[in-house]
Amino acid sequence: MATLLFIAALMAAAYSPQFTTADLKSSFEDNFSIMWSENHFKTSEDGDTWYLSLDKETGCGFQTKQRYRFGWFSMKLKLVGGDSAGVVTAYYMCSENGAGPERDEVDIEFLGNRTGEPYLIQTNVYKNGTGGREMRHMLWFDPTEDFHTYSFLWNDHQLVFFVDRVPIRVFKNNGKPNNFFPNEKPMYLFSSIWNADDWATRGGLEKTDWKKSPFVSTYKDFSVDGCQWKDPYPDCVSTTTSHWWDKYDAWHLSDSQKMDFSWVQRNLVIYDYCQDTERYPKLPVECSLSPSD
Repeated sequence: MATLLFIAALMAAAYSPQFTTADLKSSFEDNFSIMWSENHFKTSEDGDTWYLSLDKETGCGFQTKQRYRFGWFSMKLKLVGGDSAGVVTAYYMCSENGAGPERDEVDIEFLGNRTGEPYLIQTNVYKNGTGGREMRHMLWFDPTEDFHTYSFLWNDHQLVFFVDRVPIRVFKNNGKPNNFFPNEKPMYLFSSIWNADDWATRGGLEKTDWKKSPFVSTYKDFSVDGCQWKDPYPDCVSTTTSHWWDKYDAWHLSDSQKMDFSWVQRNLVIYDYCQDTERYPKLPVECSLSPSD
């Protein structure tokens, strides 16, 4: 494992991203609203760093004030350190403010663990309220020691999950009307910290140790370069190829990204629903789509 971590660190350091993003004011008030428990939210003195905390009473969460359909969405996070079993930090996009039955959603969930055990990152994709498309990965670093960048690239051709600009998951569209690729509804971006000790760590066997609370996740450097949804005549009704994230180069992984993605697939994947034939005797149709196409 130590060798894998060393190689991955070199890979991430040497990675040269193929795209750049637009500058955006990153103050919290410009971009976000608190969803609940405002007293569990704090900012640094300069306002550039944000803290969400969880204790036995409640967690906390925030969401963007705007909805977007397609684009690049990025944030730096530093996760709860120490014994974080049962604690989930969620970073996700969703078409609704709540878990509605018809929602589209794109999830990254960081699953806490006992001291010394690695964090796992779980991703999922929902369309019209149907998910069940989980993947779990190890990370090649300790996400509690420093900030790392977590990003979504979303267009009508693919949805890519990035960690420090390294693609860890590619979810493709097939170019036809379907029930798996979320491409019709605009979404907000959210983050929250909450207790999930009924399932998050070793299937719920490890419970949250409230003596270690409060548990704190830290954020900074939010960046978005996307199509903001404006009613009643949004610009995002159809793709236009007028933005870098909607041009041909963003419809596919680059050659260097394919190499990085292949490395992740070989070394860091813990669970892939497309490999779970016990759960899905007939695999979902999207499992036949190649992430390299």
